[in-house]
Amino acid sequence: GSIAAYRGGYLPEDRRDLEAALQSGRLRGVACTNALELGVDISGMDAVVSVGFPGTLAALWQQVGRAGRSGRDALAVLLAREDPLDAYLVEHPELVFERPIERTVVYPDNPYVLGPHLAAAAQEHPLTEADEEFFGPQTVAIADRLALQGVLRRRPTGWYWPHAERAVDSIDLRSMQGRVCEVVDEATGRVIGQVDPSAADRTLHPEAVYVHQGEQWLVTAYDETDRVALAVRASGEYFTQPLSAGGVQVLGIDQTRSLGLATLSYGTVELSSQVTGYLRRDAQSGAVWDSTPLELPLRQLTTKAVWWTLPDDVLSALDVESAELPGAVHAAEHAAIGLLPAIVPCDRWDIGGLSTVHHPDTGRLTVFVHDGTPGGSGFAEQGFRNAEVWWRAVLDRLTTCECAEGCPACVVSPKCGNGNSPLDKRGAAELVRVLALG
Repeated sequence: GSIAAYRGGYLPEDRRDLEAALQSGRLRGVACTNALELGVDISGMDAVVSVGFPGTLAALWQQVGRAGRSGRDALAVLLAREDPLDAYLVEHPELVFERPIERTVVYPDNPYVLGPHLAAAAQEHPLTEADEEFFGPQTVAIADRLALQGVLRRRPTGWYWPHAERAVDSIDLRSMQGRVCEVVDEATGRVIGQVDPSAADRTLHPEAVYVHQGEQWLVTAYDETDRVALAVRASGEYFTQPLSAGGVQVLGIDQTRSLGLATLSYGTVELSSQVTGYLRRDAQSGAVWDSTPLELPLRQLTTKAVWWTLPDDVLSALDVESAELPGAVHAAEHAAIGLLPAIVPCDRWDIGGLSTVHHPDTGRLTVFVHDGTPGGSGFAEQGFRNAEVWWRAVLDRLTTCECAEGCPACVVSPKCGNGNSPLDKRGAAELVRVLALG
């Protein structure tokens, strides 16, 4: 009763009750997600234990800053997980203690970001072509698109906001994907939590185990139209892990250059993904109980990506057998996603990837790392610009990790839709070596 759980999907009244209990001393501690960084009014704690590097120094110091205010002493502990980034930082602590706070990465021309802001600006004062000075070269094109959609109205003197409601009410600070999904207790009708729509298929599929304030719930139904999931209390004997399949289609290449013996590209891609089933895993051991298929909709997303390809002659000269290639390229993708946050201010959950021995659009072995938000978020572009540093760090992690065949500290990923199969750590190192060393 003296420890509570906290995450961003809690209802406002639940958050306020937790904050008040911590401030009064009724609660002595809270187990929290990265909502500890924003959205919760908690300060003056005695200690903060960050389980795993949160992705950026800014996030780490924001978490640490919840303790020791008003001149009080405090303790801050960074507990490294079995994760490529954490393992790399333990070996290179200067990246934590000697590096300045990251500069924020923003992709300002993203129409999914700029569009709602232009609408809000038009409500304050009609937009004109001269406003490109403030909003960038995409202003007119996006304003015309908003007019075609009925969001704005075009007049000879500019673009106007024609609606009675406020434009800012359409901007969700928590999600770019629209209205959140509510999880409802089937027995009482009480809303117990909220889930971002981008995570709904993975989190709220039929028979999914949903965890709220340390309690487990079993999802019995999900209405995508109304964004409501019904749930009943679960025994807690097992948890569920979604399985997914996906693809990447190259829509356009913005930049390309050499990276060692590979070709590096940056551009626009269309992602397709589908949750195809789920595993039930034992709550104590993590052992797989069984696998159940699902028939959920195919989701598509247009975003930005960085990718590299290897020509066949380079590939044939490597010490990697054909049968090892699928696991090698998959392991290289995982390690790259895990270590990009060491180079770019992002979290591994902000990005994704896909790898294949032969991609239909490139005709070659290809590894993609893409932004996870519509239109792009700037992380893939920064990965393109800093590719040499990034892939040298990947090679360093692959060759210095002491495991025999791959582990969570190098190539095993907690977010893999294929259950981390196949993976070949040694083959991945051979592939990455020609990027980092040529």
